[in-house]
Amino acid sequence: MDEVKTKEEIEKHVRKIIEHLRPYIMGDGGDIEFVSYDNDIVTVRLLGACVGCSLIDVTLNNGIKNWIMEEIPSVKDVVLVQDTFQNEYGYDNYNF
Repeated sequence: MDEVKTKEEIEKHVRKIIEHLRPYIMGDGGDIEFVSYDNDIVTVRLLGACVGCSLIDVTLNNGIKNWIMEEIPSVKDVVLVQDTFQNEYGYDNYNF
């Protein structure tokens, strides 16, 4: 495990891990994308079948978060971005 120091190096390493995990998530109809790295916290977005899935917490905590934090000890947390959007009826929904 390499010592990762700069923000740019950490972001590059996180993106590499996410690209490694994507095929597994896509195999279940979902997807993942890197959003940001700030204050030692990685933010990701889960898409597709992951939205509304009852196992989203398991995927995040037991998979994505564990892998990233094990590979990059300086990362203190991995969180999901919470996007809001209006559905066709005008109600706000949350994409977790």
